[in-house]
Amino acid sequence: MDLSIIIVNWNSVTYLRNCLESIYSKKHNFQFEVVVIDAASFDGSGEMLSECFPQVRFIQAKDNLGFAKANNMAFKESSGEVVLFLNPDTEIVGDAIAAMIAALRRLSDAGSLGCKLLNTNGSIQTSCIQSVPTILNQCLDSEFLRSRWPNSSLWGMSPLHSGGEMPSVVEAISGACVMMSRKLFSEVGMFSEDYFMYAEDIDLSDKVSKAGFKNYYVPCASVIHHGGASSATATNHFSTVMMRESIWRFLRKTRGLAYGLAYRMAMSIVAFARLLLLTFLFPVQRVRSRGTDWKASFGKWCAILRWSIYPQLWVRKKH
Repeated sequence: MDLSIIIVNWNSVTYLRNCLESIYSKKHNFQFEVVVIDAASFDGSGEMLSECFPQVRFIQAKDNLGFAKANNMAFKESSGEVVLFLNPDTEIVGDAIAAMIAALRRLSDAGSLGCKLLNTNGSIQTSCIQSVPTILNQCLDSEFLRSRWPNSSLWGMSPLHSGGEMPSVVEAISGACVMMSRKLFSEVGMFSEDYFMYAEDIDLSDKVSKAGFKNYYVPCASVIHHGGASSATATNHFSTVMMRESIWRFLRKTRGLAYGLAYRMAMSIVAFARLLLLTFLFPVQRVRSRGTDWKASFGKWCAILRWSIYPQLWVRKKH
């Protein structure tokens, strides 16, 4: 088997169907298998696969294991020489998979490969490549600064704006679409299960680099990633908090406890500063958008401030 495509599903049956259609609707010059694992969402994906894609191997997990554990479990049931970890809310554009396989085989020092991720409207998703988190780039991370200085090394996304079609070495690749050899994935210890969600892709890129290989961005391969354009709007800001928690765990793991604690302290200062700024901006925002944007931003930074001081019980239970 040339390739194993591994997909972790969680309440995404409609997206999953479209993803698989984008794979199977094309002719491929390689042998592949698809392994789908449902992370205890029981959303009817098993029934849909049985009816529409009986060739797909399906695993029904009894518990929500998290992204890393679910991928690792599905990987052990696969057999491809190359593995492609793919989000269910993606759609393959053209011969993207073949282009990535060709690049992986051509580049002798390639450890992992990522592609050009596109939002639903066709715009480039800037999170498809990124720099390894540091206190500085996390404190300065904002849409304004990213758009003002897109080629800064702080963000690690300059290849997105170069306009070239040749693969570029990057620090980290988004877990929405990442390809690597089966052998290397096993050798670096697969996805780290230290995280429930988020940062496991950064951790994998870091392990690939430390193993002496490089992470490549392949701009000639494009994949639509529908979910990446949306932001967390739930009242408990689950995604916002879990992302910070995972970054904290990554920094503590790779740079030590002192650096991790410094990151938490820095985030508390940033959150407090943002809340002060939002308080002064409230009269303007109330007129412009009836306070909708203001409330979302204020709630987000309140959640981050609470997490930086003492994470809620549900956060600690997820790890």
